[in-house]
This record gives sequence, structure tokens and C-alpha cells, in this order.
Amino acid sequence: MKNRDMKSMAADKDKIDIATQLVHAGERGEPPPGQPTSTPIYASATFTYESMEDIDKVFAGEKPGYIYTRYGNPTVTVLEDAIRTIEGGAFACELTPGATVLASQDLYGATTNLLLNIFGAFGIKTVTADFSNLDEVRAKAREAKPRVLVAETISNPLLKVCDIDACAEIGREVGARLIVDNTFASPYLCQPLKHGADIVVHSATKFLSGHADAMGGIAISRDETDSMALIGVMKFVGGVLSPWEAHEILRGLKTLAVRMDRQCENAQALAEHLQNDPRIGRVYFPGLVSADLQEVAKRILRAPYLGALVSIELKDNTREAAFRFMNALKLCVRSTSLGDVFTSVLHPATASHRDLSPARRQQLGITDGLVRISVGIENVNDIIADIEQALAAGTEPRPVGVASG
Repeated sequence: MKNRDMKSMAADKDKIDIATQLVHAGERGEPPPGQPTSTPIYASATFTYESMEDIDKVFAGEKPGYIYTRYGNPTVTVLEDAIRTIEGGAFACELTPGATVLASQDLYGATTNLLLNIFGAFGIKTVTADFSNLDEVRAKAREAKPRVLVAETISNPLLKVCDIDACAEIGREVGARLIVDNTFASPYLCQPLKHGADIVVHSATKFLSGHADAMGGIAISRDETDSMALIGVMKFVGGVLSPWEAHEILRGLKTLAVRMDRQCENAQALAEHLQNDPRIGRVYFPGLVSADLQEVAKRILRAPYLGALVSIELKDNTREAAFRFMNALKLCVRSTSLGDVFTSVLHPATASHRDLSPARRQQLGITDGLVRISVGIENVNDIIADIEQALAAGTEPRPVGVASG
């Protein structure tokens, strides 16, 4: 209904039934005066125009505009533009039956399942390698001739930093494209496209949002020609971000820098505090590795920050010990996500990597006593105190019950 038709309906309201008025009253009016300083939520599934000719031109791409939120929405577009700007990208990579993917062995469990179970069902083969061992990656790439390399900037959950520059070079050598999951680093700590990656993906649910109240994913390509392929997948497969989610993620993006500064500082302090704790078998953090691996981390990530996650393997390397420790936490939140303003803990063996076989988890170093800590913006002394008391509670001798009859 045109704006002038709305005005006409208002003037003739006594001639129009109340049921009709209830449907149309207040809709499709003139925009209010004044430009909003924050992007509004365009909570509309569809968009209308003055004429069918206009609609036809928008559908054809001859005129800018929106038709259907599955194809695009103003709130979502603003978020896409913001991420594209800070990642420095254009805005996918075609895989057909018979193609091979060379993937890092250290990937989020669901990513591994996607490659093996979903892509595998369509005849796409996945080969894995330790991406921290460049000689192994190069050898397998030359042997397998993959179409795509897949890695994470900071791996989940052992926090290995990928040498994106070197992996991109290997990809170019064999004619493969490099896809990097940048979720654990965020665009604030790393822009993989600047290091040679071809496509960057994020779980926007994590650091980009940062407040545990939105869920979404984002892909950014180096090459503008990939954007139509990405849009096509979005339209027809159904991965459409809600404008409500886009608004929440866009809001979180505004404080990403200040949050990450605090979270990375807290994570560094926590890792250093825990590294010599006798109740912990090993602390995983990019700042506690060999000198050559630290050099990679400092080159790939924003100095002096090395990420906001710390993983610990308890000395009593059992599921029971991990659960006792996690159950004893009072401040840190038991959560299946990460990157939020509050400190959260996760047990990879029963959460992020639950679907991998026990043997595969053991092979990758994801033991039953491993706990991943996503460090928040709280006062670091409070975080340390809570983990200290939970470690103490988790290592106390368990009472033995005696039954009598």
C-alpha cells in the first residue's frame, strides 16, 4: 500500500471496516524526521514499493533495495558492511564430488563432523594434518592436491596459532584456497585476509556479539566474485541471519576492542598464574609455548595480545576430576559457548568435541581432564580466586560412605 493510500485510508476511516483498519493502521507511513544514531531493527520479512516496475527492477538487481529478508535486510546489511570493513574483504568456494579438503586436525568438533559426515556424503574427501607442522601440511598438500585448506586462527581447544601466511603460500603452490575460522581471534586480533587467506568465517555468537544473547555466522571473501556464490547459498540453503540477531551482534561489535583488551590481559595473567600449579598437568596458552611458536603467534595476532582463552589439563586427568572442578566454580559460568563478557568454562570431551570418538580425542590431545576457559572482563583477581577455590575443592578427598543395617 502506497503512503498516499495510507493517508487516504485514514481520511476515509469511517468507510473502512475496523477489521481492515486493524490490519493496516500505522503501517508503511513516512519515515520519521531525524536520522537514528544507531541502526534500527528492520523487523520486516518483506518490502514494498510504489509500483510493480520498481519491484521488478529491484528483483533484477537493476535498482538497489530490499525485497525479502531471506535475500537481504537493512539491519543485516549494516552488520555485513561493518565486518567486511574491519576484515578488509569483499564480502565460496565451490566443492564438487571428487574434490579433496585438507583440514587442520585441530578444528571445532562440529566443523570436523561437517567435513566428514555432510561433505563426505557428497563424495568430498577430507584429509587432516597438524597445521602447526608446516612440513606435514606441505607434504600432504602436494600429495592430495586439495581444492581447499581449512584451519583456525587459534585452534579449539588447544589454542594453537596457525601460521596463516605460510599456509596461504602452501595453498597457492597447489592451487588450493585457504579458509580460516577466525572465531577465537576475532577481527580485532587478526585479519586473516591480510595474511593471505581467501575466505574468513566467524561464529558471530562468540566475541563479535560478546553478550550471550545472539547467534549467527559470518563469511567474508577476498574476491568480490565469491559474493554471489555466498548469497546464493544463503538464499537457497536457509542460513539467513535474523535482523534481531544482526542488531545484537552489531551492538556487540562496538565494544569489541575494549572487551578484547581486557579479556586478553586477564587471560595472560590467569595462564601465568596457573602454569606452575601442582594440581594442573598442563596449561595451554599461546604465550606459554616454544620461542618459535610464540614468534608465529606474535606475528599473526595483535601485539601484545595472545587471545582470551586458556585451557587447562588437570593433574587428575579424568572426567570425574574435571566435573568436580567445574561444579565447584561459583563465579565462572558453565557454558557451551565462549567469548562473552563473563568468564565461562567448557569440557571439550563432552561438549565441543563430544561427537569425536574417544580414541580420536585422545590422539588429538583432548583428554577427559581438559577444561577450556573463556576469560571474561571481570576483575582478574576474582577470576583467579574462583578457579583457585574450585581447584582446591576438586582435589579434596571425597568422603567415603559407610552403610549399616
